[in-house]
Amino acid sequence: MSHQESQKLDNVNPLETRVEDVIERGDNDFLDDNHDQDEHSESSQSHQAVDESDSSEDEVAPRNTIGDVPLEWYKDEKHIGYDIAGRKITKKERQDKLDSFLASADDSKNWRKIYDEYNDEEVELTKEEIKHIRRLLKGKAPHAEFDPYAPYVDWFKWDDAKHPLSNAPEPKRRFIPSKWESKKVVEYVRAIRKGLIKFDQPKEEPRFYRLWGDDSSSADRTKHLAYIPPPKPKLPGHEESYNPSLEYIPTQEEINSYQLMYEEDRPKFIPKKFTSFRSIPAYENAIKDSFERCLDLYLCPRVRKKRINIDPESLKPKLPSRKDLRPYPSTCYLEYRGHEGAVLSISVEPSGQWIASGSKDGTVRIWEVETGRCLRVWEIGEAVQLVAWNPLPELPVLAASVGADVLILNTGFGNEEEQKRVKELLHIGTPTSDDSDDMSSFLSWIQDEKYDCIRLRHYRVLGSVPSSLGTVSSIEWHRKGDYLSTLSKRLTQRFPFKLHGLPVSSVFHPTRSIFFVATKKNVRVYDLLKQKLIKKLETQLREVSSIAVHPAGDNLIVGSKEGKLCWFDMDLSSKPYKTLKCHPKDITKVAFHRSYPLFASCSDDCTACIFHGMVYADLNQNPLIVPLEILRGHTSYDGRGVMDCKFHPRQPWLFTAGADSSIKLYCH
Repeated sequence: MSHQESQKLDNVNPLETRVEDVIERGDNDFLDDNHDQDEHSESSQSHQAVDESDSSEDEVAPRNTIGDVPLEWYKDEKHIGYDIAGRKITKKERQDKLDSFLASADDSKNWRKIYDEYNDEEVELTKEEIKHIRRLLKGKAPHAEFDPYAPYVDWFKWDDAKHPLSNAPEPKRRFIPSKWESKKVVEYVRAIRKGLIKFDQPKEEPRFYRLWGDDSSSADRTKHLAYIPPPKPKLPGHEESYNPSLEYIPTQEEINSYQLMYEEDRPKFIPKKFTSFRSIPAYENAIKDSFERCLDLYLCPRVRKKRINIDPESLKPKLPSRKDLRPYPSTCYLEYRGHEGAVLSISVEPSGQWIASGSKDGTVRIWEVETGRCLRVWEIGEAVQLVAWNPLPELPVLAASVGADVLILNTGFGNEEEQKRVKELLHIGTPTSDDSDDMSSFLSWIQDEKYDCIRLRHYRVLGSVPSSLGTVSSIEWHRKGDYLSTLSKRLTQRFPFKLHGLPVSSVFHPTRSIFFVATKKNVRVYDLLKQKLIKKLETQLREVSSIAVHPAGDNLIVGSKEGKLCWFDMDLSSKPYKTLKCHPKDITKVAFHRSYPLFASCSDDCTACIFHGMVYADLNQNPLIVPLEILRGHTSYDGRGVMDCKFHPRQPWLFTAGADSSIKLYCH
């Protein structure tokens, strides 16, 4: 089918059809048989078809329900338009290619069917429509009653015309070549042969060129020095006028303040006002300024730099759409209220049914995640800095830091056997210290009768007087639930890992016997079995605030007090793989999800940022980091915002604890 025929076909049939396929794959017997009879009966049948089509169009209402809305808007939806009652009209299921092929083999009239995408239905072409299409393909008018060779009708009125059209014969000069044009051509030919007229010859491209040359003009540069114009001096403005406006004339206080400035910061010219040109004195720095200008032209180097025109959009990495990265938390679903002070820390139970929180009001609370019901409250009396749930489901105990002490609390969950085991574990007959002399000098295990728990007391013995240490800055359980790590900023180097700097946070490796300790500047990786340093990660940050390890164990993120977040790939380098500036204020906590490729950071700017962090098994492929959502909802209190954030262990949910004494749950 030619291009003109297809254009005619598009103008006649408004449906988005495959008419060419219909004609090529159609029933040739139907198109070829009775060809002569169709030519004689086209006029009569076409009149009947016109009458029938007119009547049907009047009776049947249009089936399209989307108006002038483009069909692309409904491409990803399961419906197309709405009915008169406002209900969605679902799309009909389309047949795949195999079903359509089987239908065409079974039904001999299947080649007539055409899918109308605008009305979401299949239309079967009638015999009259096929005849119209056949006439269009032959270059004829679609309707048979149209006569292309109708007699000519002279619409011009000749009678009583004041200025009738000329009926004179055509002059002879219009049919013979011009004599003067031939003479002019002969003159141009003689001028070209004599060389008076020269044409521009095309430039020949060189056969050989320098492969590593910067450009084609490099050879010309070696012949002579390229002229680089000197920078032009600044033109005088309103300040240099002999009669400037009053706003340009400084006051005496401003002139005195100029004397307190450094010499390079002082203004070089102070405007003054004169009544006339005759009263203007000579410029005292004229020779000095001219000499400095000459030195600038003579001594200051000038280099011609190439300017590269690059589209900034092309430099941005191609990131996947956020719709393809769902699910991730985006909406606040539930709010837990009950604390009277800032909530400093939260921890989620391993099954995801309960959440524990520690607050500045001196209480530890346990909440039910789905309902927001507060199940239990411990009145500690001091600010609870940290809470950490034991990761072992068979051992439902909770660790909470109060000042320099750590309390191991019994939550009361589990069956009778588990509770019996927990009580035996948390029972100490008499207050005893650790067996080793080194540990007894700064740590002791004490039975707390008030809360029926164990109290780990950190202190330092100076001579014979024990002195308390600073607050515990980190509590982390081992993945098996049988080890616990605590950090205190005033603790001396008693354990076998020698640190350079104050420790900020610590975390266990999720699968191996590796221990991470973060100081203000670096992150140190230790082997627990060999008790030696494996690697030192340089954060290049001002001060580290928190760290989190990926569930696979080969990547970790570090948050800082300058609002930056660093992603480390330990197999790649000891320096950050990516550094993200995601918060204008301090980052208080970072966290990874156990099963989903998500990680989050919370800050004192009352926001929490959600990121997609996919780590691939292929070592040649770098991790994919995509920012997804900024969660808002907390309010600032005493300059603090979101204090802690934790992911749900099984669902793509995020818990945030704020300084406004509330805990929020964000769901997808």
